[in-house]
Amino acid sequence: MTSGNKRGLSYRDAGVDIKRGEQLVERVKPSAAKTHRTGVIGSLGGFGGLFDIRAAGFRDPILVSSTDGVGTKLLLAIEMQRHDTIGIDVVAMCVNDVLAQGAEPLLFLDYFATGVLSVETAATVVAGIARGCSACGAALLGGETAEMPGMYPPGHYDLAGFCVGAVEREDLIDGSRVQIGDSLLGLASDGIHANGYSLVRAILKHSGASLDESFEGSSLGEWLMRPTRLYVRSVLDARKAGEIRAIAHVTGGGLIGNVPRVLPAGLAASIDLDRWTLPPIFARLQDAGTVAAEEMLRTFNCGIGMVLIVPRGDVDAVSRSLIQSGENVFELGEVAQGERGVQLGGSLR
Repeated sequence: MTSGNKRGLSYRDAGVDIKRGEQLVERVKPSAAKTHRTGVIGSLGGFGGLFDIRAAGFRDPILVSSTDGVGTKLLLAIEMQRHDTIGIDVVAMCVNDVLAQGAEPLLFLDYFATGVLSVETAATVVAGIARGCSACGAALLGGETAEMPGMYPPGHYDLAGFCVGAVEREDLIDGSRVQIGDSLLGLASDGIHANGYSLVRAILKHSGASLDESFEGSSLGEWLMRPTRLYVRSVLDARKAGEIRAIAHVTGGGLIGNVPRVLPAGLAASIDLDRWTLPPIFARLQDAGTVAAEEMLRTFNCGIGMVLIVPRGDVDAVSRSLIQSGENVFELGEVAQGERGVQLGGSLR
């Protein structure tokens, strides 16, 4: 107890303003409501998000889940005060992962943590999350906003996401049907996506490049902030056109690290680097940092954001469907016998 007129400490005195959190919830409710889909029960604000998977039309579903963040791309977003697309990144990093098992993303939750909550910044981030969810058919079912004084420098925040998808048991993609001679179809990326930004920042510092400098009709910073491409709708549609035996989401580790993850033992991915041209943003980074080709391929997607492994007889139909959905498709090579890994030919330019 306190005596006289002396007031005791409050949570607000400690740096946490509950009212700001309440204001944020009210700000983001309209954005979340736009992501509503069949299967959602209730609305934003409960202790847990509810979803009826039978109502979503599944008979014998396997649940597929993924959680991820956007790494140090956040530091560029904060430096540039560009918070409108980073939410798309965190959605894409998760939903593209569940897509790799053939799953349709059903629901998404976000985690936003900061030292002192800026309702405007957080609402802008969540609006981007909602746009990402809407684009791939996932419901923004809830999230957590954590205000933690002393944990982050002023103006900084952290962001993570969690996605649950579902696929009928008979339609699960696990790479077990991959065979020698299957084709590797690469889907073009929209840029760096959300991996390798520690190297990006090191290159910028090493070369003295400015985020404001003119590059390819825009600025270098704008190119670096392009959000991760969402492949969900185009790939799910392509499954109806032909068989897809494996899917690799090209994230940290690049083509060299991610494609082998979906190959059975005794099979390798033979990739011809001459089948596509390294996009200008990657060439700019490689030149500015004098980065070796293998290091580029182990760190960045280098212009290929997703790889599908397709039987030779289905290549035309699957490719046609993907192109109709707006994807740029490259036939990268084929599956060959050998130690599980990537066999590279050609040159990265």
